[in-house]
Amino acid sequence: MSTDKEDSSAVRRRVSCTKCFDALWFCYWMSRWSDKTSNGDETGKGLAPFYQMQQYYRVGKLDDCTQKFSDLFDCLSLKTKRASEVEKILEEREKEDAAKHIWIMRTKEEASRHWNETFGHLDDPNC
Repeated sequence: MSTDKEDSSAVRRRVSCTKCFDALWFCYWMSRWSDKTSNGDETGKGLAPFYQMQQYYRVGKLDDCTQKFSDLFDCLSLKTKRASEVEKILEEREKEDAAKHIWIMRTKEEASRHWNETFGHLDDPNC
């Protein structure tokens, strides 16, 4: 019984929803700045939608925050499962993430062939 509690606490420490909550909060929240007057009052408070403007600048549209909400909901749902189930789910996710490797590993010969196929025309003096 004590080992099950220890396993559960170890997994629960590993599954933290703080980052998911922060990401969702920041998606909706607007960063504040204050314009203090000469007498020190904070009368001129303003709001700036920093994250949304950053998204609009980078992607060309505002973020509807649905993915961040889904991530938070998924994280919170993990907290209701048994430790063994959570460990299994997390291991599967780690394997999926490892499979999404962005680099293609090539041998020296494969890399040379690929380079020549892609950029070989640049060596042609007639170009």
